[in-house]
This record gives sequence, structure tokens and C-alpha cells, in this order.
Amino acid sequence: MSTDPQLAIVVPVCNEEDNIGPLVREIVAALRDRIAFEIVYVDDASRDATLARLLAMQASTPELRVIRHRANAGQSTAVRNGVKAARAPWIATLDGDGQNDPADIPKLLDQRDAAASNVKLFAGWRVQRKDSGSKRWASKFANGLRARLLRDATPDTGCGIKLFERDAFLDLPYFDHMHRYLPALMQRAGWQTVSVPVNHRHRTAGVSKYNNLGRAIVGIRDLFGVRWLIARSRRTDVEEQQP
Repeated sequence: MSTDPQLAIVVPVCNEEDNIGPLVREIVAALRDRIAFEIVYVDDASRDATLARLLAMQASTPELRVIRHRANAGQSTAVRNGVKAARAPWIATLDGDGQNDPADIPKLLDQRDAAASNVKLFAGWRVQRKDSGSKRWASKFANGLRARLLRDATPDTGCGIKLFERDAFLDLPYFDHMHRYLPALMQRAGWQTVSVPVNHRHRTAGVSKYNNLGRAIVGIRDLFGVRWLIARSRRTDVEEQQP
């Protein structure tokens, strides 16, 4: 097996000290001896022992790399910086709270291997959410509104587990909270996307960094911004000319 990583697992975290060890071990169990991979954790200026736990895990996990924000910048920035730091051509993302199941990553890889070359994003679809009733209701409303306005044919854009091509991602327009609109942005760029049913788990440690009202206020503004981007998009095939 090649020593160059073929897959990078990017995990943004902020104050998730008790979720570091279990999640890193699950990622290793799911992927070691299956594919050459690296794990890129992005510590978004945590104030607890998150960084110390990550550095301690490196002694037993040679695949683990750690980068740290000097100031809190949010999940989208953490994901983007992790992707930029990654050395692999394909990226899988996971939320750092442990609710995504790393055992689903091989399923996404199998979907990629069976798909056409123009499919650049495989998005997790939480068919059985393990969140509170209020969070599930808010997500259902947001997904319905987004689907009507963006027509991205994606049932669940908020799921943290995704698999995508690194170059295609870095070519997308960047803005805060863009990670919630990856299917629409990929389709805007001319690529196809596929939703894949995945497992979803209860949070067992730490607390959520979001509330429904704050997410809704930001989400509505971003939604209309993405709609504007789609409306203003123009694409054409490019041909190199020879004399």
C-alpha cells in the first residue's frame, strides 16, 4: 500500500476534550489496513484540554496531524483550513462530537468507487436522527426551505460526514457556514452529488456549540446568498488550442 495518504479525515473541534480519544480510535479502526490515510484535526481555539488530548494521541496514532487556530473562527473555516493542510486527493469530514460514525467512511468510499467520475461529493444522510425533538424539527424546516429555494435534491445538508474531492472543494467560493451548502455549491460548479444513508448517534460528552435560533438567523441570510451565487453562475467547457 502506498505511503502517501489517499484519504484525509478532517475533524474540526472546539472544546471536545472527552470526545478526542474515542473518535480517533474509531477512525483508525475503520480505516487502518484498508487505505493509506491521515487524520487532520483542526482545533478551533479550544479553551479546555482538547489540544493536550490531541497531542497525547499522536504518540499512538502516527496518522494524526493537529493544527490549531489562534482565534476561534468557526466550523467552515476549520474545515477549509484542514482541507488546505491535507495531503490526500480525497477528503472525508466528521463532526468532532462523536455523533458521526467513522464506520460509515468505507461505505462512502465504496459509493465513490462505483460512481461516475463527475460525482465529486458523497453527502451523509441521517435517516434516523438522534438529536432532540426541537433540533430535529428545526433541521426539517431548514432542509425543506433550502430544498425549495436551491433545488439541490439533497435531503440532509447538515450532516457532518461527507466525502469529496479536495481540488473540487477548494475551487468553491468560500464564506462562513459554507459547509452547510456543499451539495448546492458543488452542483453550481458543474459536479454531481450523491446522498448516502449513514448512522447517527447520541452525543455522549460535551455540549452543542449551536442553538436553533442563532442557526436559523444566520442560515436564512446564507441561504439567499447561495441562491444569488447560483443565479449569477456561468460555466462553459474549455478547449486548449493548438497552432
